[in-house]
Amino acid sequence: MSEDAGGPRRLRSAAWFGEGATGGKLRAFSHRSRMRQLGYLPEEHLGKPVIAILNTWSDINPCHMHLRERAEQVKRGVWQAGGFPLEFPVATLSETFQKPTPMLYRNLLAMETEELLRSYPVDGAVLMGGCDKTIPALLMGAASADLPAIVVPSGPMLRGHHRGRTLGSGTDLWAYWDEYRAGRIGECEMSQVECGLARSPGHCMTMGTASTMTAAAEALGMALPGSSSIPAVDSAHHRMAAASGLRIVELVGENLTPSVIMTREAFEDAAATVLALGGSTNALIHLVAMAGRVGVPFRLDDFDRIGRGVPVLADIRPVGALLMEDFYYAGGLPALLRQLSEVPGALHPQRATVAGRPFAEYYQDAEVHQPEDGGPVAIRSPQDPVAEEGGLAVLHGNLAPGGAVIKHLAADPKLLRHTGPAHVFDSYQELQQHIDDPALGITEDTVLVLRGAGPVGGPGMPEYGMLPIPAYLLEKGVKDLVRISDARMSGTSYGTCVLHVSPEAYAGGPLALVRTGDRISLDVERRLLQLEVDGAELERRRAEWTPPEPKYQRGYGALYAEHITQADEGCDFDFLAGSGHNPAVDPQ
Repeated sequence: MSEDAGGPRRLRSAAWFGEGATGGKLRAFSHRSRMRQLGYLPEEHLGKPVIAILNTWSDINPCHMHLRERAEQVKRGVWQAGGFPLEFPVATLSETFQKPTPMLYRNLLAMETEELLRSYPVDGAVLMGGCDKTIPALLMGAASADLPAIVVPSGPMLRGHHRGRTLGSGTDLWAYWDEYRAGRIGECEMSQVECGLARSPGHCMTMGTASTMTAAAEALGMALPGSSSIPAVDSAHHRMAAASGLRIVELVGENLTPSVIMTREAFEDAAATVLALGGSTNALIHLVAMAGRVGVPFRLDDFDRIGRGVPVLADIRPVGALLMEDFYYAGGLPALLRQLSEVPGALHPQRATVAGRPFAEYYQDAEVHQPEDGGPVAIRSPQDPVAEEGGLAVLHGNLAPGGAVIKHLAADPKLLRHTGPAHVFDSYQELQQHIDDPALGITEDTVLVLRGAGPVGGPGMPEYGMLPIPAYLLEKGVKDLVRISDARMSGTSYGTCVLHVSPEAYAGGPLALVRTGDRISLDVERRLLQLEVDGAELERRRAEWTPPEPKYQRGYGALYAEHITQADEGCDFDFLAGSGHNPAVDPQ
């Protein structure tokens, strides 16, 4: 335990239990009595750092199905370091099953995390999760509570397999589904693919949102070096969990909190890491929201600026060819950071991390390991990158005054500068019902537009942004179209998909004014998204536009709709973003 100028630091939990075995006030006596009711001896917890293990395990979250076991390894580390662990079950956000989207509930888990840490007798926290929205939510809440905290990433699942081919979750799901829709494969093969895509516990083993955000947590300095790359079922994952439990007790002694670690420099490094990984577009929303919780000004244009100077170094689907297991064997995130550090100004090596060492020590001795068979390596050098600059671009123009995002490295290059007629869908349900109708006249030049799928309109901004291509075009071999929406898309997706158009149509953004037949121009090099309609005509349409009725009339959904910010602001609640005074907890 480190010391203040006046002597040893008093543990926060001591305010609940009093000093010594019999000291304190009536409430302290009551709290100690209830601990005895729980079966705990005084010497087990009194005077020791109390560590909250926030566990997002659930029977219906395949990304986290192993975290009940991992919590035991975290506890082992906490006990070894002289702490006292307490496990808290918190909301599980399952990208696979939760509807309309777990993004609707990210802020709910963030609130739960903050309030649990504020209201219980804990001195530090271990944040266990991995599925897309879980890591951002846990870090947002922990940042607002600002107690010492460390992330235990759930880890990627093993590679998928089908008929001798390696499969990537999400990415190959979309590819096989399109082949099925085009009539090139049948029900029997699809049932085999169904069983081969996801073969173990863990999150997607492609560079989807889960792999992106766990890597971002490590790059922020909020997880131990190398922790985000370890496959969920590898024994190294057990050891990492125990090491994280040990380290959180030390963090309490050092009083090393998220506000010390999650600085402007840390967010710049996390953004550079995401871009070098060819990571998910969702990272832009989450990192902006997380930065807001610690009062760091971080915006979409920061990503675009950083991306222009950062090469893509990870050869992982959907931008590349390999999977997270290959990435781990090649050296994991420390090896990628070592390569990225060769790019002048890409990283800030001396900033603080939960490891208690400067960020440079995460990667300075890391090596990239080549496969024995001479096959492709998952981590490239700046001299031989997957792409010369980051795989995400931020667009502006009269159609997206607040910005929009495109993962242009996962798009057809010939569509990155394109002008074509719009075909507008006002809901995802309308899109699903009519997209395959030849009477719509959709061609290779058409720009598909989906609106009403943003933060309020979705609701919750679902992953609808990879709009399906009409089956009759798939049959002709057309594999990509320009697609524009105020929705998000899975980080495992691909295609010329312009996402996060802000402000959203439901809030009266320009997307609400587009009509079928209007011409839309996309120019990624110029970072431009433009509706080719006269300004006077747009003003006339705006005067005729009527705001839609609220989708929720009560409950959390109504709270969400009233307070959610737009995508370019991180989709946080306006009353949670930034700093502000809350009364100190008085347990007596």
